[in-house]
Amino acid sequence: MTHYDVVIVGGGPAGSSCAWRLRNAGRSVAVIDRKEFPRNKTCAGWVTPTVWRTLQIDPEEYGGVRTLQPIRGFRTGIIGGADLQTDYDTVVSYGIRRCEFDDFLLRRCGAELVLGEPLRTMSKHEDHWLINGTMTAGVLVGAGGHFCPVARELGARRRETSSVVTAQEVEFEADDQQLAECGVRATVPELYFCDDLAGYGWCFRKGRYLNIGLGRVNASNLSHAVTEFVDDLRRRGTLAGDLPDRFHGHAYQLYECELPRLVDDGVLLIGDSAGLAYAQSGEGIRPAVESGLLAAETLLELETLRLPSAGDLQPYVERITHRFGRPRGRGMAGWLPHAMLQSAARQLLRNRTFVRRVVLDDWFLHARQPALDLTSL
Repeated sequence: MTHYDVVIVGGGPAGSSCAWRLRNAGRSVAVIDRKEFPRNKTCAGWVTPTVWRTLQIDPEEYGGVRTLQPIRGFRTGIIGGADLQTDYDTVVSYGIRRCEFDDFLLRRCGAELVLGEPLRTMSKHEDHWLINGTMTAGVLVGAGGHFCPVARELGARRRETSSVVTAQEVEFEADDQQLAECGVRATVPELYFCDDLAGYGWCFRKGRYLNIGLGRVNASNLSHAVTEFVDDLRRRGTLAGDLPDRFHGHAYQLYECELPRLVDDGVLLIGDSAGLAYAQSGEGIRPAVESGLLAAETLLELETLRLPSAGDLQPYVERITHRFGRPRGRGMAGWLPHAMLQSAARQLLRNRTFVRRVVLDDWFLHARQPALDLTSL
């Protein structure tokens, strides 16, 4: 039996960021994940300069043998409608492959790695958790994504009012002919919204890799929406020929409508396990990284890590709401008539100022929010 201060379930950006901060402060940490790393991960995958600074990583040094695609603009519009290109004078984000990015963060975090082993059992004792019958910990951190077993055990997914995005996407290495026929520029990803504003699709080129996908809050007609989107990409000349692989599905909860359950006695939930994806864009890497660091900072302030109470962990909840705000109500797609939505969306997405300042700078890049400063917490 091995004892740790903290056991983290899930080796993605949330879990590895939390482990990295705790290990740097001298705490004993284990990360368990049911997958071996590197592992395939369905995700469009872009990381802003702010996230690199928060993680204290030089993106150019990260690049090397890994995929790192600078982004200097976006092409946006409505599926089936006109588009608009917005260019920036500098790099505003970087495209990464999650199989590489997640593995890099996990290997550098310094924690004990228990990979290829799912969470089978978790039982609470007087001052610790017993995990899988082989390890104990004073604190358990759920970082296993939308279907995290820790969140499931706590009942954190039993919320009828939550907004859950279901997405389908594919990422593949393109051959020379596919790259020559591809109309999307590597530095300018393409984003096209559904006309009811309940989701959007994207086409993103990262070096030799193409990533195409679409996500919607209403998943009932997702497959039809994906088919329409791919057909639209072909009409635009963005995509040519057949896709060499099938679409893969995944889901995540948006940070809206109500504050998700974040803590319990001896437990914290972070990243997609907590349901922290940005409501406007569905982007989850930055909330994952920042919530992992905020959770670690909360644990480092405690006098003991022997099954702290939910009350002891409440500062983490306060930090999340301070950083991300209170969850907003559902967007206008939830209450405006469909015809009005279509008209408003088409008008706004033709307005260059609105697209740049609101859609891109605020919704997708969060350019006006500074990097997380742990020294000020």
